[in-house]
Formats: sequence, C-alpha cells, structure tokens
Amino acid sequence: MVIVIDEHTRLEETAPEHAAGLLDAVNANRDHLSTFLPWVGAMQTVEDFERYIQQCQQKTAEKLEQSFVIVVNGVIAGRIGIHHIQPANQSGAIGYWLTREAGGKGVMLNCCRKIVEYGFSVLQLHRIEIKAATHNIKSQAIPQKLGFIREGVLRESERVNDVYFDIVLYAMLQHEWKRLLQ
Repeated sequence: MVIVIDEHTRLEETAPEHAAGLLDAVNANRDHLSTFLPWVGAMQTVEDFERYIQQCQQKTAEKLEQSFVIVVNGVIAGRIGIHHIQPANQSGAIGYWLTREAGGKGVMLNCCRKIVEYGFSVLQLHRIEIKAATHNIKSQAIPQKLGFIREGVLRESERVNDVYFDIVLYAMLQHEWKRLLQ
C-alpha cells in the first residue's frame, strides 16, 4: 500500500525491502534519533530491521498496527504508523520519527495529517493518541498543529538511555477531527 503525501513524499507500507534503507537512515541519524527513541541502539544490522519488519507485518495481519516508511525524494527518511490498536476501544496511537535532513519542512506534519485521516476513515478508530517527551518540543508541535487535545502528562513513563522521561499525552476523537475538517 502506498499513500501519496505530495509530489516529493509518500508513505509505503513497511515491508522487508525497506530494511537496508531504514538501517541507512538510522545510521546517519543515530545521535539525533537516540535522544528520544529507546530502540535506536538495538538496531545495528539489516537483520535487526528484517526481524522488526516481520513483527510489524504480524501485528498488521492481526489488525493491531499499520505502519509505513516515509519516503522523501526516493529515499527513506523515517517511519510513521498507528500502533497499539485496541479493536474493542477503537483506539490507537501514532508514532513517528524522521531524519534530521527531512525535518523542519512540514514532512511529518503532512504525514501525520494523512495518518490521522487514514485512522479515522479506513480503520474506523474512535480515538487516536500521540505521545511525546515533555522536552521534545518539535514532536509536540505536530499534535498541537493538528488540533489534538493535550490531556496530561504521564510522569516518568518512558525510559530512554537509562533516564525516565515525562510524556505528554495528546488525543483526538473522530467527531472532533470531522468537525475540524468542516
């Protein structure tokens, strides 16, 4: 599956052929990504990404996630997806990361907008969450610009590099999103 964002950017459903490109993106951005993402150190080889992609595909088959690589001008520049889907509650959480080079150009905002639309229209979710570390101002800007509601702070709820981060929780309900589109 491919979702076109604009003439330069598209989302491709995460697949085994993305493993090498994901490793390249991470290798070129380890310092940048490891500031807020706990998994960066564990991803050292193409095989690590292949195993991870297999897990993603299994979760997609079970309807527990839908994930994509972000391709900008033909190069993998990050990932985005709806994870932790709870069918009984019709809810999920958007997670994302982007290379430093692709940042600051509206790529992630546009990708998130499409993923929110996808979550509410195709997956028929009722609620979508986005979480970000309290000191990750750039990541928080995404849900804020999309009109998500800040619901609170989850104290010391994520461990990154042996430090516990406070996490801000944002959420959007399907009827709120529809109202924003009017």
